[in-house]
Amino acid sequence: MLLIGRLANAQTPPPLRVGVAGLTHTHVHGLLGRSKRGDLVIVGIAEPNRELARRYVQQYGLSMDLVYPSLAEMLAKTKPQAVTAFGSIYEHLGVVQACAPKGIHVMVEKPLAVNMDHARQMAALAQKHHIHLLTNYETTWYGSNRQAYQLVQDKALGDIRRMVAHDGHQGPKEIGVNKEFLDWLTDPVQNGGGALIDFGCYGADLMTWLMHGERPLSVTASALHIKPDVYPKVEDDVTILVNYAKAQGVIQASWNWPYARKDLEVYGQTGSVVALDRDHVRVRRSEKDAPQDQTVPAPPAPYDEPFAYLAAVVRGTAPEDVLSSLATNMLVVEILDAARQSIKENKTVYLPRQ
Repeated sequence: MLLIGRLANAQTPPPLRVGVAGLTHTHVHGLLGRSKRGDLVIVGIAEPNRELARRYVQQYGLSMDLVYPSLAEMLAKTKPQAVTAFGSIYEHLGVVQACAPKGIHVMVEKPLAVNMDHARQMAALAQKHHIHLLTNYETTWYGSNRQAYQLVQDKALGDIRRMVAHDGHQGPKEIGVNKEFLDWLTDPVQNGGGALIDFGCYGADLMTWLMHGERPLSVTASALHIKPDVYPKVEDDVTILVNYAKAQGVIQASWNWPYARKDLEVYGQTGSVVALDRDHVRVRRSEKDAPQDQTVPAPPAPYDEPFAYLAAVVRGTAPEDVLSSLATNMLVVEILDAARQSIKENKTVYLPRQ
């Protein structure tokens, strides 16, 4: 059993018992390498690839005794309170199917699911068994995005008219992701697509949050296959137009940027804010005002990183954040599904009214 961070003392609750479902998503390093907090303890890791497990266990000074060949065995023998899913997006449904009936809370890496069929099954299980089903995005923990949201909330920019999200990098192969990750990330079944799923989800999540859960009227998308020799099965460049009644979102998701980026532009009736990176924003409150670059603080704990947040939500000491909530992420998957349909059928897809 691996204790992450300092030992809990008599004044703090015992660390949350967490299981890890899969190691093929390299975002798992954020959990395995976590330190200086005593809120979590990893009680088991479900990973059938023993070579991969051994590599990571050795890297972080853990024991192979933590590793089980299947999720079912890990759950039965370690009885975690929550499970973090670090396998393919297609495997998220299986994790929830295994955990929800046992009352085990689940956090998956973005996006929630490969399609709406999987998402609906996952939501039904979470609701039936009263578990938290959270989706983790790196951008949820950016102080810049929180500052942009607060400016919108304060009506400092006027009502939103346009949002533009740029997300991606040079490509997963180009940046050197490991084989286990690359194999499913570039598979249309296991990932649900390519750059569309991998990076389109960020903009869809942030826009749903900024628009207070408003359902888009329509989605129009186009995709390019710029590097078919590198990514023969999936698209590597996507633009998605998300139309609302009085605003439009533009999502640019690509494995063809010259550098890694996760930035967001929000334009209101009178002003704008650009979340340049995790810690910096550029604010222009009116046409007459010059743009001002600002450094912003990290969000307060536990909203500064995913695993402290998971522990707090499961313990009931912090409410679910809208960005990671099931309701928000059901709509994210619906937007991605509509974008995929739009690309396939070369037409605008109108979302059903509710």
